[in-house]
Amino acid sequence: MTRFYVTTPIYYVNAEPHLGHAYTTIIGDALTRWHRLLGDDVKYLTGTDEHGLKIQQAADAANVTPQEFTDSIAPKFAAAWEKLNIANDDFIRTTEPRHKAAVAELLQRCYDAGDIELDKFSGKYCVACEEYYQDDELDKDADGEANQCPIHHRPVEFFEEENYFFRLSRFEDRLLDWYAKHPTAMTPEQRGNEAIGLIKSGLRDFSISRTSLEWGIPLPWDDKHVTYVWFDALTNYLAAVGFGDGTDAYKENWPADFHLIGKDIVRQHCVYWPAMLMSAGLEPPQGWAIGGWLLSGGEKMSKTAGNVVNPLDLIDDIGLDGFRYYVLADTAYGNDGDFTWEGLVGRYNSDLANNLGNLAARVATVVAKKCDGLGTAPDPDSPLAAIAAQAYADTAAGWATVQPSRALDATWSLIRATNGHLETNEPWKSEPGADVDQVMGDALEALRIVAILVHPAMPDTAQALWERIGMTGNVVDQRLPDAAAWGQYAAGSVVTKGDALFPRIKL
Repeated sequence: MTRFYVTTPIYYVNAEPHLGHAYTTIIGDALTRWHRLLGDDVKYLTGTDEHGLKIQQAADAANVTPQEFTDSIAPKFAAAWEKLNIANDDFIRTTEPRHKAAVAELLQRCYDAGDIELDKFSGKYCVACEEYYQDDELDKDADGEANQCPIHHRPVEFFEEENYFFRLSRFEDRLLDWYAKHPTAMTPEQRGNEAIGLIKSGLRDFSISRTSLEWGIPLPWDDKHVTYVWFDALTNYLAAVGFGDGTDAYKENWPADFHLIGKDIVRQHCVYWPAMLMSAGLEPPQGWAIGGWLLSGGEKMSKTAGNVVNPLDLIDDIGLDGFRYYVLADTAYGNDGDFTWEGLVGRYNSDLANNLGNLAARVATVVAKKCDGLGTAPDPDSPLAAIAAQAYADTAAGWATVQPSRALDATWSLIRATNGHLETNEPWKSEPGADVDQVMGDALEALRIVAILVHPAMPDTAQALWERIGMTGNVVDQRLPDAAAWGQYAAGSVVTKGDALFPRIKL
C-alpha cells in the first residue's frame, strides 16, 4: 500500500479561522480524499502555531497567560474544520509535549552538526511576519524611509540582541543541487522558480533564538534562549509522525509527499526547511504545493487588513458542499483568487444548480416516467464511455499535480457531455422501450462515475447522488481506477429524485 502524507501550514492563533485558512485546509482535505479513493494509506495533518511574540503580546492584552490564550483559540480551528467536513487524521498544537520533544531533537542535531552558532544581531523586524528584513526588501513609509513590511503594510521594529543563528549561507550549493535533482518538487512551476531565485540571490544566516521572549521552547543546550519561529513551527511536520520519540517510527511517513503552503511562506518552507533537514541528516519533503492568496477586496485576508471572511457564515448561506466546490474550482491553485459573493453565487448556479443538479433531476424524472423508476443498463459502446475514460484520466492528472480546479473541470466535462447526450436523444419525447433504456442507462452510468469523482470536493453530495441512482454502500469505499471503468451500473436499481441537490440562489 502506498503511503501519502500531506500537511497544511499550522495556523497562527492570534486570530480566529477565516476564509484564507479554510482555502488551504479544504484543498488538503480534497487531496486526502482523492488519495483514499486510490487506496493509499493517507495521513493528513493540520494544526495550530502557538508560540512567539505575537501570542505573548495578545495574551498580555487580554490579561491572560499565553497558554490560556492559545487554549481559547486553538479549539476554534478544530471546530471549524469539523464543520467544514475536513478529514484530517491529526491536529497538532505546538504546545504539545510531542512537539516540544521533536523541536529539541531537531535543534540538537543541527547544533551538533555545527550549523547553529551564537552571534549578535540587530535589524528591522516585522512582528506579524516574525521575520527580519533588509532595507531593500521593505516598502517606504510616508517619509520615504524603508520602514514598512511589504506584506502587512505596517512599520517594522528595530531589534538588537544576542541570538543563536542557523548558518543557512552554507547550504546554497546543496539546496541548488537537490532541487536540480528534483525539478518537480515545487508546484506550480512559477512558484518554484521564485524559491530557486531566492537561493541564487544569496542566502543569509537567520536567527533561531530570542532571550527577550519567554513564551516558547528553550534551546536544549542553553535554556536562557527560547527557540524562535521556524525551528518551532516547521518541526510540527516531523513531530506529528513521531520524530523525537526515541524511535525511528517517523520514517514510515517521512519524507512528506506534499506541504501545502501559501506563496508568502515560500522562503521559510522551500529554503530554510530543507536546509534545516539536511543539517539534521534528514530527507527534505518530496514536494511543496504553493498556493496563491484568496483575496477579499484585492487584499490578502488578515486581521490587520480588516477584510476577514468567516467561512462558517458562508456555509449557512450556500451549503457546505457548495462552498467547498467554490473554493476548489474557482481559482487555479498557485494563482491569487478574489472572493466575492457574486462570484460564489455565479459559480454555484452555473456548475452546481444548472449542470450537476439539473442532470441528476432530469435523469431521475425520465427514469420515473419511462422506466418505472428502475435504472437500466448502459451501452458498452456508448459515446459517453470514451468521454468518461478521458474525464477520469484528466481528473486524476489534476489531483496528482495539486490542481483541484483542473481536476473538477475534467469531471465536469463528463457532466456536460451527459447533458448533451440527453439533449441529442431527447428520451423524454420517446415511448418507453429499448432506445430509452439505453440512453438512460448511459446517463446513470455517467452519474455513477461522477459521484465517485466529485467525492473529494463534495463528499456529502457524492453520497446523496450515489444513493439516488440506486447504488448501495458508500462512495468512500470505492477504489480507483477500477471503480471509474465504464459499464458497472446495476440495472434494476431503484432511482429516486428527492429534493433539488442545489437549489438556485438569487443574488
